[in-house]
Amino acid sequence: MVINKKFSVLQALPDLNSGGVERGTLEVNKYLASKGYRSIIVSNGGRMVGQVLKDKGEHHKLAIGKKNILTIFTIFKLIKLIKKNKIDIVHARSRLPAWVCYFAIRFIKKDHRPIFITTVHGPYSVNFYSSIMTKGDKVIVVSKMIQDYVLKNYKIDRKKIFLNYRGVSNKDFPFNFKASKNWLKSWYQKYPQTKNQIILTLPARITRWKGHEDFIELIKNLSHKYPNIHGLIVGDEKKKNKYKAELKNKINELKLKKSITFVGHRNDIREVMSISKIVFSLSKEPEAFGRVSLESLSIGKPVIAYSHGGVKEQLVRLFPSGLIKVGSINEATKLAIKLLRKPPKTKKNNFFTLEKMLKTTLNIYKKRYVKKRV
Repeated sequence: MVINKKFSVLQALPDLNSGGVERGTLEVNKYLASKGYRSIIVSNGGRMVGQVLKDKGEHHKLAIGKKNILTIFTIFKLIKLIKKNKIDIVHARSRLPAWVCYFAIRFIKKDHRPIFITTVHGPYSVNFYSSIMTKGDKVIVVSKMIQDYVLKNYKIDRKKIFLNYRGVSNKDFPFNFKASKNWLKSWYQKYPQTKNQIILTLPARITRWKGHEDFIELIKNLSHKYPNIHGLIVGDEKKKNKYKAELKNKINELKLKKSITFVGHRNDIREVMSISKIVFSLSKEPEAFGRVSLESLSIGKPVIAYSHGGVKEQLVRLFPSGLIKVGSINEATKLAIKLLRKPPKTKKNNFFTLEKMLKTTLNIYKKRYVKKRV
């Protein structure tokens, strides 16, 4: 029996537009392909598909994450795809795709079924629909917070759970990184209002629970002491975003129009954070992990964050003095003043690394693959 062959892995998620889950999927794709494994991603497509192909992976477009009755028919399309490509491991990263994968696998003869792995990326609402994320042969959790959530809310064998922190590449986010002169020139041409300003950044997609209102109030508080303070809001936004309009109204009411800039989605978040004095994580609900805060800490930029969730786990190890009480804008203001007055030293990130995360993921695949075939 051959158990050392280069097995094939299929990762399933709704789409490939943006977000931590999507980026993590691309990273695993690139790593698998670089090691000689066949890597396939199934999604409804998106702007990241080109990167999948560039990294020697394969992409199959399938509306696997659309909440539509017609999604039932994608089960049969997925069965055909799994059989045709002789998939060994199916890794589901979202609930609806996980259900599609689960049923597709059940329709395949037991001796030919691929291994089913799930990753719990967030504290989903506790119900039957969400329970699918605990039905994998192995269940990966991205932080201790998520591990506790799974154990508390679902009947699951603890031995099935594997904690695998998300990681950041030290190559892509090197400690003490500085943006290039060409980048700076281009940036200031586009955003001249940020030149010679004290830049504070909130990298978070524009949605109500990410703390944008708190950030705006923080900028208002700091502007009394630092007239040249400037807040950047970096993140995806819908074309018709009612909440963004509310935020802009608040900015106008507080007379902060010249002090806050929305820059939308950026592929150069590393450079944006490098020109920032402080990066913030002000989510009202605990983040399952919080990738952007880790990216900031990895390049040596201090982070002020509400003390909960996966972000807290990062800061406890790398920058504990950046943690503040959840919802305390006053505490955030005081700490920001302190850090601006005396810029702190941050620890180099040698724990939450991409290489560590990828090696652990591959080891999980290998263990399940070998165990099934022995």
